[in-house]
Order: sequence, then structure tokens, then C-alpha cells
Amino acid sequence: HIYRVILYTLADQAIMFRNQYDTDVTVWSPQGRIHQIEYAMEAVKQGSATVGLKSRTHVVLVALKRSMSELSAYQKKIFPIDDHVGCSIAGLTSDGRLLSRFMRTECLTSRFLHDTELPLSRLVNAIGNKMQFCTQHYGRRPYGVGMLIAGCDSQGTHLYQSCPSSNYYDCKAMAIGARSQVRELVLQYCIVGVQQVLVVLACVLCVCCVCVFVC
Repeated sequence: HIYRVILYTLADQAIMFRNQYDTDVTVWSPQGRIHQIEYAMEAVKQGSATVGLKSRTHVVLVALKRSMSELSAYQKKIFPIDDHVGCSIAGLTSDGRLLSRFMRTECLTSRFLHDTELPLSRLVNAIGNKMQFCTQHYGRRPYGVGMLIAGCDSQGTHLYQSCPSSNYYDCKAMAIGARSQVRELVLQYCIVGVQQVLVVLACVLCVCCVCVFVC
């Protein structure tokens, strides 16, 4: 009984020790971690799946739409941003709507001031800076949404992944959301030769990847 009490006490102390460092996004733990950002990334993992895949001429986004109940409508997961760019989200839909509206404003500003499409690299950099602002200031929380930003510009086709930690990555294929690791493994085996695949085959690959591991 004494050993059980000691184990329970150590477990309670570990929980209390962790709770001391997850109350705000500006607090670092002794292990060099920011728990608020980790919680936001966990929200992305719990979201519905979305998959992106690009070739030399096309980029495909596929998202799984879910409804809260049989009486409610499906939540929108793919948002058009501009004529040359769109995004899909996994995580908190409200945060995704806010960030997609910000990207639309950036694209409209570029068209109004420079009469040209905003390059995707600059758009993704702007969205990364906006998400990073919330990880440095007291009283804010990270955006609990992951995004796949796809489009084409003068440099070719692009597929970017944006994380709640404000990091972003240029990808050939990517899956985020629930069971994303399994989908990434499938994409790694199927990505060989994708650069020469037609857009129809790319769509079939993405849809199969989502359906097989969700249904």
C-alpha cells in the first residue's frame, strides 16, 4: 500500500508539474517545449482528413467532410482563395475560415496594388508570420488548424503545408488530419512517377487514399 501511495503521489506531481507550463503560449517547459503549441497540433491530428498531391501541371486537394449529426450540414473543408490558389484545412474550422479570409485579403491587395497574382511563396510566408505572431505574445493562443495550400504561379505548381507552430513546408504530396501517418506512408509508395501522371489519375489516387483508411 505504501508503494501505491508513492506511485500515485509521483503521478500527481508529474501532472501538476506539467500544468505549471501549459497555461500560456509564452511559457517554456524545462524540456524546451511549449505545450500550448503541442495542444494545437493535436487538434489538427483529431480533425478530418485532407490530402494534397501535385504534378508538373496540376495540384489536387481532397478533403473528407463530416457533419456533427445527421440533422446538420457538412462543414466546408476546401476554400478557394484566388484564381490560382486554394486551401484545405484540418482542425478547427473557425480558425481555418479566419486564415482563409486573411489570404484572400492578401491576394486582393496584390491585384489592386500591383495588378498581378500574388506568388504562393509570399502568400505562405505571410500566413506563417500571422500564425507565428500568436505564439510569441501573452494572452493569445495558437491557431488550432493545419492547412494545405495549393496553387500555381510563374514558378510552377506548389503544395505547402502550414502547421500551428507557424512552420510551413513545400511538399510533393502531404496528408494531414486523422490517421495522416498512414496516408503519408501510402503517398510515399505511390509518389514514384507522379510527375508524369495525368490529373485524373492524381484525383483517383487521392480519393482512394482517403476512402480506404477512413471507411
